[in-house]
Amino acid sequence: MMAGTIFMVLGVILGAMGAHALEKSLTPAALDSFETAVRYQIYHGLALLILARYKSFNKTILYLFIGGVILFSGSIYLLTTDELMSVSLSALGPVTPIGGMLLIIGWIVLFINILREKSANRG
Repeated sequence: MMAGTIFMVLGVILGAMGAHALEKSLTPAALDSFETAVRYQIYHGLALLILARYKSFNKTILYLFIGGVILFSGSIYLLTTDELMSVSLSALGPVTPIGGMLLIIGWIVLFINILREKSANRG
């Protein structure tokens, strides 16, 4: 629950920052990417809050989602604002898909857990 809450609070803050403070500083493409990072962070924050109440949710999924959001959204935040910081962070580019892959794996693990739970309830 804590990770979901933290992701939600930071998502709202970063979303507001993107909509107001960064709107004039970023290119439209960079702003769109920044907003994508916020959306994925919010989606997974909500998922963590909702899923925390179900048996099919476990620490593996929690860690995959946390790692995925940090690598996916975090790298996009840094990549889209690197010019504002006068630092080249292009080396982070490969981190973004790794984060995305962790999020996908988290959803697959959840799906498998749900199937196992349903199977156990039938037998």
